[in-house]
Amino acid sequence: MKSDILIVDDSKDMLEVISRQLKAKGFNTFQATNVFDAVDLLKLSIPELLITDIQMPGADGGKLVKYVKKNFPNLPILVVTGYPSTDAATEVLKDGEIAYLTKPFTREELTAAVDGVLQNQSSQNETISKERKVSPNPKNIIGKAKSLEPTYHLIDRTKDNKVTVLITGESGTGKELVARAIHYEGKFSQKPFVAVNCGAIPENLLEAELFGYEKGAFTGASVERDGFFMAADEGTIFLDEIGNAPAHVQQSLLRAIQEKEIVRVGGRKPKKIDVRIIAATNSDLLEMVEKGRFREDLYYRLNVVRIAVPPLRERQTDIAALVDHFIQKHAPELGKSEVLISDDALEKIKSYRWPGNVRELENAINQALILSDEVILPQHLPAFLNFKAKTPKGAYSPSLKSLKEAEIDHIKYVLEQCDNNKTKAAKILGITRKTITQKLQ
Repeated sequence: MKSDILIVDDSKDMLEVISRQLKAKGFNTFQATNVFDAVDLLKLSIPELLITDIQMPGADGGKLVKYVKKNFPNLPILVVTGYPSTDAATEVLKDGEIAYLTKPFTREELTAAVDGVLQNQSSQNETISKERKVSPNPKNIIGKAKSLEPTYHLIDRTKDNKVTVLITGESGTGKELVARAIHYEGKFSQKPFVAVNCGAIPENLLEAELFGYEKGAFTGASVERDGFFMAADEGTIFLDEIGNAPAHVQQSLLRAIQEKEIVRVGGRKPKKIDVRIIAATNSDLLEMVEKGRFREDLYYRLNVVRIAVPPLRERQTDIAALVDHFIQKHAPELGKSEVLISDDALEKIKSYRWPGNVRELENAINQALILSDEVILPQHLPAFLNFKAKTPKGAYSPSLKSLKEAEIDHIKYVLEQCDNNKTKAAKILGITRKTITQKLQ
């Protein structure tokens, strides 16, 4: 298992660059834009490496280095600075145990520096860089695929503290299951867990539902009422589809995270809260930030620890176990004591890409249980799983074709396999329905 790395830099662009490059190498990254947030994170969980800038407003990186050397003497530090000759940098770097990297640097220089620091620490202190064991599977998540190991690891690292977590992944991958695992596997499991789907509540009501409202705050507010945040006090609030939150709600969420307090709609007096915030999205929040549809400061407050849930197509080895789980879950609901699945049916399930992920698989098994008796056969599965792979006219051939022609042929092929369902074909192709129509025209 790769190491956890805390990155501290007041430049959000630099944070994102370093984080992306290290994640591409398999590292888990935590982020902070100032020394104070970094200290708070260190109190919650100690990483294997600290990467920090020196020149930062307020308390500079030199103070953070001194704090770490005093309180976490075994934590290795990599200083990244564009001003190695300044007094502040010189004061820090005169300690021969501090490694440093000068901006600008290449991806290779960054990873080489990180690897070098970690390897050096391994030789000096075996207990710090000892090989981490994969955490046991959370009870509510089915799967042993290797692609899930980073997810399980981060669940284990965040379950006993209240660090803010952002869960990303395609629709239907089980992001809420991950949030529930963080809550119920840890020491706060006896406290409330409140799940809120931000996309299912009308925009004009979302703020009132989250933060509560005073009597007379709006038409219909006949009594004062606490919101979901107060209901989750001392526990966890899970904000699903956070990308759907409108601008005024994003501002209130930022206040809740930064100040740990909320204000009811129509009220003035702030109320202190003690809530762990876990947010989830299947959208690219960074892209939304660039387009001005999501607050940049809120994005970085939410993205302290990011857990990426892999799609089902990257968990092929888990499909049989998931099928068995869903049969055991839904068969009793239909009054069936024991239902088996034929090898042919299971093979069809395994060979499909499942663009709707685990949720789509569960729906397919539920349908098959309704249509079957004691054994699920291929004919009991949804129709799209029983298409025979056939080559449509003009589809792939060894003849020379232009890239545009080959692209159109492939779109037609996928459409035929999906029974001309453009929504399903668009998910498989990774494009929109509108793009399919435009290309075919």
